[in-house]
Amino acid sequence: MHKRIELFDIAIYLIVSLICVVMLYPLLNVAAVSISSHSAYIQNPMRIWPSEISFDAYKDILSHPVLARSYLNTFIVTVSGVALGIFLYIITAYPLSKTHLKGRSILINLVIFTMLFNGGLIPNFYLIRSLGMLDTLAALVFPGLFSAFSLILMVNFMQNIPEELEEAAKMDGASEPYILFKIVVPLSMPIIATLTLFAAVGYWNSFFSAIIYIRSVENWPLMLFLREVIVGAQMMQISAGGNSAEIGNMNVMPEKLKYATIMIVMLPILSVYPFLQRFFVKGIMLGSVKG
Repeated sequence: MHKRIELFDIAIYLIVSLICVVMLYPLLNVAAVSISSHSAYIQNPMRIWPSEISFDAYKDILSHPVLARSYLNTFIVTVSGVALGIFLYIITAYPLSKTHLKGRSILINLVIFTMLFNGGLIPNFYLIRSLGMLDTLAALVFPGLFSAFSLILMVNFMQNIPEELEEAAKMDGASEPYILFKIVVPLSMPIIATLTLFAAVGYWNSFFSAIIYIRSVENWPLMLFLREVIVGAQMMQISAGGNSAEIGNMNVMPEKLKYATIMIVMLPILSVYPFLQRFFVKGIMLGSVKG
């Protein structure tokens, strides 16, 4: 029996290791090619270790005028969207976590209904246009501001917070806002960190909504810039401030430009995740179990 358990553990480790290799290989390949020379890439396009290191692709893409503006747009959208979204989740989930709230079941069912049905692409487009948000950064923030799935996670998490803490605070004369922001919110940091990661990744990788709502280059998010680089690295022209810059005319092969741009886009999220990972697992586990 003991040997069977050991063999099972070995098999699990092997499977997990294989999955890690499969997931890490594309990232390592992109990183290696982005800093390898053109001749090294031709010799082995599937390399995971750089050869004849050259940072020309990074120098060219970082000097592009549209990249800096796209980075700023994405940063503004991500920070404002995450901050407003988390605030809305907190003030909405707190009352819904109270089982004595009148009409609570109706409200929860309405929230669940929005997970199954929505207005559709064309009505959403007309709504954004009628609100005057077309071709503005607000069109990238507000449509993804609130998620029914995330709200349910936070409601379930807050239901697991002992009611005795709130009752003791009320006996000491604490008001509901004080209880919420001084007691409930600090105890809810795991789920808040989890939803922050969800929202940040969603906003940072937002691509389709930018294609639908954004027209001017000045309002391009980072993912739209990345799309243009990948789709037409040799022929694309990007205009910014009346000046044009042809990526195809840069002194770097198109593949290296694509890979360098991908790395520049990924690095911020990859840098943030390790700091939120310990909260992420705890928040998902507790938020998915109804108290």
